[in-house]
Amino acid sequence: MKRLWTMILAIGLVLALVAGCSSNSQSKNQEQSSDSSTTSSEKETLVIGIDDKFAPMGFRDENNEIVGFDIDYARAAAEKMGVEVQFQPIDWKTKEAELNSGRIDLIWNGYTITDERKEKVLFTKPYLANAQVVVTLADSPIEKLADLEGKVVGLQALSSAADALNANPIKDKIKTVTEFADNVTALNDLKNGRIDAVVIDEIVINYYMTKEQETFKVLEESLAPEEYGVGVKKGNEELLEKLQKALDELNADGTAAEISKKWFGEDKILK
Repeated sequence: MKRLWTMILAIGLVLALVAGCSSNSQSKNQEQSSDSSTTSSEKETLVIGIDDKFAPMGFRDENNEIVGFDIDYARAAAEKMGVEVQFQPIDWKTKEAELNSGRIDLIWNGYTITDERKEKVLFTKPYLANAQVVVTLADSPIEKLADLEGKVVGLQALSSAADALNANPIKDKIKTVTEFADNVTALNDLKNGRIDAVVIDEIVINYYMTKEQETFKVLEESLAPEEYGVGVKKGNEELLEKLQKALDELNADGTAAEISKKWFGEDKILK
């Protein structure tokens, strides 16, 4: 009887070990499948994270439709890639977190290439040149960067505007730097006299100047030149390669130039 119980226990132990190995194997396969899905570029729809108040790159028109240069450019690239696109407005302060979590596939909305960001994401080749400039009210006594001493300056939080201002010696002489969720809010506070100036993308303020030329003026001195690129999640080189191929084709066949002329009146695409 003792030998019988010993044999039963031994068989039970073997079965348990086999079941455990099978479960571990299935778990590993599921994990590998999950990892593969997060980096695969074989998606039918690419979710693109944008700031929907960043005219003329990506913003809402009078019909609340998302439009802009980057929107047209992304749609044209997606067509070359054979995929659909979905534009997802995000909090710009959390753009890299949104990308790395997998909630979006690309950051594409006037996204400046910086060394700090290169540590967090992959970038396409730059496609547009830009600069950070200072805008004030048209009747403001501020005429040059030195005049910002003792003034209240606004900018979009966690944007390249902050990097440009921090790198300039005038930063230490400014009274207060006020951060805003978006450029629209910053410009509204400027118009209402709550701040004295705004550090902003040259491309953005040039667009607003076509509509409110008598309201604002831009200082001749710029803070920093920069370039825009598209951000891709690190580890997803396959998607980056396919996207860059599509962008190169848009440049070669003239589509990118036509989109640029539509929004800027000239071909600004970097070759």
